[in-house]
Amino acid sequence: MAHPDILISNAHEYIGQEIGVTDWLDIDQMQVNIFGEVTRWPTWMHNDRDRAARESPYGGTIIHGFFLVSLITYFVRVGGIDPADGLHSLNYGMNKVRILKPTVIGDGIRVRDRIGLMDVVDKEAGRRLFTTSHLIEVDGQDDPAAYVEYLNYWVPKES
Repeated sequence: MAHPDILISNAHEYIGQEIGVTDWLDIDQMQVNIFGEVTRWPTWMHNDRDRAARESPYGGTIIHGFFLVSLITYFVRVGGIDPADGLHSLNYGMNKVRILKPTVIGDGIRVRDRIGLMDVVDKEAGRRLFTTSHLIEVDGQDDPAAYVEYLNYWVPKES
C-alpha cells in the first residue's frame, strides 16, 4: 500500500498513517561481505560463514545493522511515497534507530519496509521536513529487525 497522492503541500493530512509497504528485497551473503568491505567493518560475525557457523551464538553470519538502516532511502523511493510536487529531497538525519534483533543471513534473506508518516514541519519557501517511521521486516521472522525514524527534507518544484 502506497499513497501516491501525498504531496509536499498536503502531507500533513497523512500524519499518523501507514503510507507505504515496499516489496520484498533479496539480500545475500555477497552483499553483506561487500557492505563490510566498503564500511571497513568486515568482522567475522558478519563476513566469515565458517567461523560464524562454529562460534556465533546465532548459528551463522548476521547482517550489519547499519546495512538495514542504509536501505531507508531506497525504501522511501521504491515505496512510492516521494511527493509528486517534490523537486528533490535531502537526508536530514534520523531521530531514532534501533536494531531490534540479529538477523542470520544463511542462504539469503528478504526484507521489506512498513513506512508511516509521523510528522511534517513547515520550512522556508514551501519546503517541508518529513519524519517517517520505518519497520524493517525480515520474511519468516515474527518481529521487525529494525526501527528507524528518518528525517527527509523536501524541496518543492517551482510553481
